[in-house]
Amino acid sequence: MNTKLIILAITPVFSAGVIVVTANADRILTPSDINSALARHLTGDWGEQYTHDRLVNDEAVKLGERLHSIYRTPRGTVFWVMTEWDRSCTTILLPSDY
Repeated sequence: MNTKLIILAITPVFSAGVIVVTANADRILTPSDINSALARHLTGDWGEQYTHDRLVNDEAVKLGERLHSIYRTPRGTVFWVMTEWDRSCTTILLPSDY
């Protein structure tokens, strides 16, 4: 894995747990792509989600359910950030990894 994590000064609204990057995402995404999306996800910015899905995520933060965000790199690559319901793990992946 060649990803380098940059420590960001953010106040998360939920715990990320262990952060995992799939092999495909690690190969295609830059560390900046990953860190920016992770910071947005952890602060409740769900990226390119539809309004309904944003509201579902907002409720999921309160109820302890799974969270799913959609982001796009400056080069146009779409990728996801998903946090499990128990907040044990957050995975950064490409849609094709799912």
